Amino acid sequence: MDTSLSTVAVVGLGTMGTGIAEILARAGREVIGIDISEEAARLAVSSLEASTARAVERGRMTDEERRDALARFRTFSDLQAAADADLVVEVVHESYEAKQQVFRALDAVVRPTTVLATGTNALSVTRLAADSAHPERVLGMHFFNPAPAMKLVEIVSSVLTAPQAVEAVTALARDLGKEPVAVGDRPGFVADGLLFGYLNQAAAMYEAKYASREDIDAAMKLGCGLPMGPLALLDLIGIDTARTVLDAMYAESHDRLHAPAPILKQLSEAGLRGRKSGRGFYTYEAAGSQTVVRDALTPLESAGVTPGRPVRSVGVAGSGTMASGIAEVFAKAGYDVVLAARSQEKADKAKARIAKSLSRSVDKGRMTAEARDETLDRVTPAGSLDAFSDVDLAVEAVAEDLEVKQQLFETLDKVCKPGAVLATTTSSLPVVACARATSRPQDVIGMHFFNPAPAMKLVEVVRTVLTSDAVHATIREVCVKIRKHPVDCGDRAGFIVNALLFPYLNNAVKMVEQHYATLNDIDAAMKLGGGYPMGPFELLDVVGLDVSLAIQKVLHGEFRDPGLAPAPLLEHLVAAGCLGRKTGRGFREYAGR
Repeated sequence: MDTSLSTVAVVGLGTMGTGIAEILARAGREVIGIDISEEAARLAVSSLEASTARAVERGRMTDEERRDALARFRTFSDLQAAADADLVVEVVHESYEAKQQVFRALDAVVRPTTVLATGTNALSVTRLAADSAHPERVLGMHFFNPAPAMKLVEIVSSVLTAPQAVEAVTALARDLGKEPVAVGDRPGFVADGLLFGYLNQAAAMYEAKYASREDIDAAMKLGCGLPMGPLALLDLIGIDTARTVLDAMYAESHDRLHAPAPILKQLSEAGLRGRKSGRGFYTYEAAGSQTVVRDALTPLESAGVTPGRPVRSVGVAGSGTMASGIAEVFAKAGYDVVLAARSQEKADKAKARIAKSLSRSVDKGRMTAEARDETLDRVTPAGSLDAFSDVDLAVEAVAEDLEVKQQLFETLDKVCKPGAVLATTTSSLPVVACARATSRPQDVIGMHFFNPAPAMKLVEVVRTVLTSDAVHATIREVCVKIRKHPVDCGDRAGFIVNALLFPYLNNAVKMVEQHYATLNDIDAAMKLGGGYPMGPFELLDVVGLDVSLAIQKVLHGEFRDPGLAPAPLLEHLVAAGCLGRKTGRGFREYAGR
């Protein structure tokens, strides 16, 4: 079997095939591009010319290197052109019939030693290999879109694949500057296996009218640091492609999280397949364009129909990191802040934490010493909630315990003036339960900040069925004044971010339980293939396994979906006291604890 792979044929010159061809040509491989469509071949050449021209302008390659890369890329309309290829990568339509047809034709054209790779992200590599005359040379080589930029390549071998083929393709991936991850043959592999369940839930959330498309996308970008929101990503991937992947995953797992949301079928069958068709969850300037055309007022534009209440002073209840961070945010925005704790000593310590945070900002040149002192002067520490008697907005940031929060809201109801807005920062508890602890549930709302509050831009604004329009408008106006991005959602477990994030994390744990992939490979797959800032196990250890388990239990209890049941491995680690970085051991061990 040839292990040099110096000449590579790429069958299918769509977006992915063109991207793969570009990587190969720029890395010095002779590239044979094959597509039955002359227009597709022409566009592939134009794309390579444009991308290499940009690379020259940015100093990433020389004119000579560009000329060499363009000379190495030739296009054809017949599979016979692949006769001398050492490797053939097919990237045709995601269907068994289309791919098997290509492989059968290649069996009659290429040498017996030629490696055949499928670019599928949903179909069984084993099934495709079994249909080939030489199954030992067939494997999966799954690139991610956009192929030139994304570092991950999943190398998928079946029980029939020869080790030499895997070694040769793995070496090629490294030579291309990619990070190869070896995975087993199951729908979605690692990255898409985790990614598409999350995307499917986001589609279902939008379909249920729980939140707007803009708010869902903004929540996941700002709350999790993701490069794209899930609905925009579905449009980029292609809604029909997503539906195909999910169908394949559900056929194997029978997990409801993978059962394609009905809206995916409706959109794809209506021809609304995302960017490539010019319309999907969003509407685009033209087919293939990434420019979104606004087709309705966004929630931010329509907010303010009902005027909000004036807010001049704010009370923050709590003495922990989140409470002091929220108080800092309000004080920086010019609000007078009362920071109340269970004792004057705790309140003073919380203010001291704010002082340290502001001083760090001064040291880093983000604010002047004068601005720091003015901000700190706006914060008044208090040892009792009685100090909230004249605040316009009271924000609780105490322990995530419903009984504790309800008792606090009973007290706020007594001490706060009529018309004051009462907000809870809960991340998982029912806001309405806090509201019912008062005599004015219409004035109660959720205001979920993300940690660390001074840095994170997102605030989930959680309305209950009892929250008044004026209170909702007030909080949205306040969010804008404190330079946060508000997203609206209803009062149900997880709100937007946690409801989409934690099932994804839980599924990653299940993947390890099933010995499908290692912690390191899964983390690498999501960072390199999905553009995530952290892998799922890195994130779980940072959040805390106990916190993660508690949120997952709340989600399971609310939605009663078996697929949301906490992974047993997560429960076992928590029972053993392995809670993540804070204890020195979680999914990984940490020094210095």
